[in-house]
Amino acid sequence: LKARGPLRPTAPRRTQRPARPTMAGEKKVEAVKPKTKKAKKDSRKTPTRLYAKGTILGYKRSKSNCYATCTLVQIDGVRTAEDAKWYFGKRIAYVYRAKKEVKGTKFRVMWGKVRRSHGSSGVVRTKWHK
Repeated sequence: LKARGPLRPTAPRRTQRPARPTMAGEKKVEAVKPKTKKAKKDSRKTPTRLYAKGTILGYKRSKSNCYATCTLVQIDGVRTAEDAKWYFGKRIAYVYRAKKEVKGTKFRVMWGKVRRSHGSSGVVRTKWHK
């Protein structure tokens, strides 16, 4: 289960001229920038995980009715309805492995969206796309 964070505004980028297409047999040459001394970054830094795992609990339902368009998901680390608010509107992915290879991979993805909370224990209601 993956949740994508909100888009953050970035500084405006400077426009660059498009590179001249290379002719047949011509090697592409890039401009050499003068070297400047910068502080070295620690290469042993652990990577940051940009998603949260979760568990699909089932459909929203009552004793006799089952709402198949609304799936309940428990996101790891979310224990209250207040914590779940951050995930509202975020996209989620159900990643699974199939036997047949399609487009060079056996992994498939179903995308959905977190709609709202369900109860007070941090469970969220989700809507999935086909």
